[in-house]
Amino acid sequence: MKILVTGGAGFIGSAVVRLAVSRGHEVVNLDALTYAACLDNVADAAKSNLYSFEKADIRDRAALDRIFASHRPDRVMHLAAESHVDRSIDGPADFIETNVTGTFNMLEAARAYWVAQGRPDSFRFHHISTDEVFGSLPADPAVRFTEDTPYDPRSPYSASKAASDHLVRAWHETYGLPVVLTNCSNNYGPYHFPEKLVPVMILNALAGKPLPIYGRGENIRDWLFVEDHADALLLVVEKGEVGRSYNIGGENERTNLELVKILCAILDELKPAPAPYAGQITFVTDRPGHDARYAIDPSRIREELGWKPSVAVEEGLRRTVQWYLDNEAWWRPLQDRHGVGKRLGTMA
Repeated sequence: MKILVTGGAGFIGSAVVRLAVSRGHEVVNLDALTYAACLDNVADAAKSNLYSFEKADIRDRAALDRIFASHRPDRVMHLAAESHVDRSIDGPADFIETNVTGTFNMLEAARAYWVAQGRPDSFRFHHISTDEVFGSLPADPAVRFTEDTPYDPRSPYSASKAASDHLVRAWHETYGLPVVLTNCSNNYGPYHFPEKLVPVMILNALAGKPLPIYGRGENIRDWLFVEDHADALLLVVEKGEVGRSYNIGGENERTNLELVKILCAILDELKPAPAPYAGQITFVTDRPGHDARYAIDPSRIREELGWKPSVAVEEGLRRTVQWYLDNEAWWRPLQDRHGVGKRLGTMA
């Protein structure tokens, strides 16, 4: 199987690339190498003759047509996106251009290629999205997002992803393009760009800086280890039912404060400091439109495809902390990139 992966130098995309190559699939990594991308994420996979790289922007339709024609993929896994909520608050235009217009270009390029190939039944366009399109949940643990939950995005980022989801479904219904969709909960793990909660907390703690938590840290997220997610994504692109969506969750709900305290306890053990790291926790003004709770019901993917997460959040966070302790040469240069380490999304 030859897979075209967009955004394959990003966090989740690179996990998909690494796993797909390790399983013997040919992979074409299409990435524009914007600020959050890093080819070091796929350095080991790049040593394989199964791997190839195309530097291209999904907003460039001509480049996409050329890549489809030259590489002739059997599957497309579309992960390329602007993904940081805080950045979407400060600069929504990039999110609309990449996540909406870029997805439109991908769909049209894929459709043209699929038609030119004779509309093969085996072709798949897999759109990878987020649970943030569903909005916010109440605290009731019995209530979780299902594939039938109405969309209710609250940020420019989630609105742009909701729009792209709708485009993918429309291209299936209108043109017959064979698509599958997935919506995932919060990912964490190795190679996570240092602007998201988990890596920010780890690196700030090591640097002796404050650990900023929005509001009172009561917002709840379902945490999914990125390597579990990559495994689920490859399963869906191979065996998912055409036109169907699948929610992928870690079944590991924690408040932001609970999560940070777990990280601090792990750091206290693995990299002891003169004082407990939890003493660096600082509460800051909440961001606009901050959803209270996300939680995925993964029943469909479990029952139909046999997938379930294998990594509990405590184990996954320990593995993640150890990875950052062992890989300073990876994360140190990234801290100099635009906006990293700064509070964003305040509209100031």
